Amino acid sequence: MGRLDEVDLSLELSKHESQKRLAELQPRMLELRLILGGLLGDAEQGPPVCVMFEGWDASGKGGAIKRLVAPLDPRHAHVAQFAAPTPEEKCHHFLWRFWPPLPGWGEFTVFDRSWYGRVLVERVEKLATKHEWKRAYEEIVEFEHSLTEEGMVLVKFWMHISADEQLKRFEARQTDPLKSWKLTDDDWENRKRRKDYEAAVEDMFEHTDSPHAHWDIVPGESKHYARVHVVERVIHAIEHGLKKQGMSTKS
Repeated sequence: MGRLDEVDLSLELSKHESQKRLAELQPRMLELRLILGGLLGDAEQGPPVCVMFEGWDASGKGGAIKRLVAPLDPRHAHVAQFAAPTPEEKCHHFLWRFWPPLPGWGEFTVFDRSWYGRVLVERVEKLATKHEWKRAYEEIVEFEHSLTEEGMVLVKFWMHISADEQLKRFEARQTDPLKSWKLTDDDWENRKRRKDYEAAVEDMFEHTDSPHAHWDIVPGESKHYARVHVVERVIHAIEHGLKKQGMSTKS
């Protein structure tokens, strides 16, 4: 039994409850972002914040990211999205392409997918050798440790849904002209290999969950619950990061 099996996917919130909680949380998210940027509070730049999303296809990453950054000035938040590496990027170490978008002090960045592709899709689809993806665990842990030692607040989310719920969402996308573009042949192929991906995800948790960069597995069967969970956890992480730097969490 792995960590995915321990997640309570029955947790839920109604749309009304979710909207109410988000209406309460998002002003606090905005306040903290301004504190981080030195625009409120101590008037000094706070630690860099990087919020990273991984998860199943159709698990709600986009919706959660939208609610997280919605209250923020677009000049004060950056969303970096990653797909397959380009030919140029393949000429470098796999972590190379993730350095430029990383946030500096006073900055806030969201990663939609990340360096964990090396031990997930690249492992399962055999785009990396066994030696390469097994070596990557240690490389990733050391990389994240170096970032957090420099003061970065690093939040790692795995958006989790059941195979049945994923199928429902795929079918819903397929019949919605405004969402059908989100569904690709690769999504269906990846679904066929769910067991292989589950094994890769469990190994990822085992080898890369650390005190300085903990995995937060988000119960995503209820999109409304997942969105509130994400915003709450990011707020908590930023508050903790500010306190760790001896900075005030109040404006």
